[in-house]
Amino acid sequence: MTESKAMILGATGKCLTAEELDLYRSERPWGFILFARNIGEPEQIRDLVASMRDAVGRQDAPVFIDQEGGRVQRLRPPLAPNYPTGAALGRIFAANPEAGLRAAWLMSRLHAFDLLNLGITADCLPVLDVPVPGSHDVIGDRAYGHDADMVARMGRAAADGLLAAGVLPVMKHIPGHGRAFADSHKELPRVDASIEELRNQDFRPFRMLNDLPMAMTAHVVYSALDPEYPATTSKHVISEIIRGEIGFDGLLMSDDVSMHALSGDFGDRVDAILAAGCDVVLHCNGVMDEMLAVAKRTPELSGKALERAEAALLGLTAGDSADEASIRAEFAEHCALVG
Repeated sequence: MTESKAMILGATGKCLTAEELDLYRSERPWGFILFARNIGEPEQIRDLVASMRDAVGRQDAPVFIDQEGGRVQRLRPPLAPNYPTGAALGRIFAANPEAGLRAAWLMSRLHAFDLLNLGITADCLPVLDVPVPGSHDVIGDRAYGHDADMVARMGRAAADGLLAAGVLPVMKHIPGHGRAFADSHKELPRVDASIEELRNQDFRPFRMLNDLPMAMTAHVVYSALDPEYPATTSKHVISEIIRGEIGFDGLLMSDDVSMHALSGDFGDRVDAILAAGCDVVLHCNGVMDEMLAVAKRTPELSGKALERAEAALLGLTAGDSADEASIRAEFAEHCALVG
């Protein structure tokens, strides 16, 4: 792999500015992420993705997107259908577990058709959070359900659907955002559940899927684990829980470093994220001053983090020979089960 910095960056619009090109060329982010502001016509998206990869001189540079279905779906008609929520797939599972698992796989396989057609190679899915009654709806119907084993099974099917096509899945938000009573985009949530409760519910889906290639952290404080720091910047949570108890040894990326759950300037945030044990820093909003501050403090990928990054990219291989029309027809039949 050509030398890259341990960061994933966004862009402000539908084509790169001269300043963004200069930043990418000089600072060489490992990957990129797209949002609705970057999405226009198919050829525009392909050109944007190609220009990102050309800027860093790596045609395998992963390009991420949040394409879950429901309210978190960056590609919309006519680029992609409006897909159902995770909770809607969970209702199929409740009626018929086999059909629910198949529906989760089919939807991910359809996401892969949509993404690969545009040059996008990584999807921040599956959502493995398990909500509790009264928790903030920032997760809400993005979750498959309220049973940890069912969430794990559905998450596995969703990840397998992406991997079948050669798209990189990213499970989120490790070690679990489902108990949070606040939106970490706006403030720092604090979870006061016992370690036993966290083990039995929140950690369980991640432990069952700990062989997946990538995971995204939760900007959440767990008082039973580390009363001061959120998981993203907690050495204890990352080393003892995510790497230890959960057993995840894939590439660990932070959630967005610009979210208000984190404190300090961007340089301090980057230092804290990497010192805690995250492999890659994620910055999403495309604000140039912030990206410059992140890049200034982000080192090159090296050591174990580089090994994990290289291993993750092994999933970006030629996929199966599934027929898109057949997959769409079968998925429609499954969705008809819940109306």
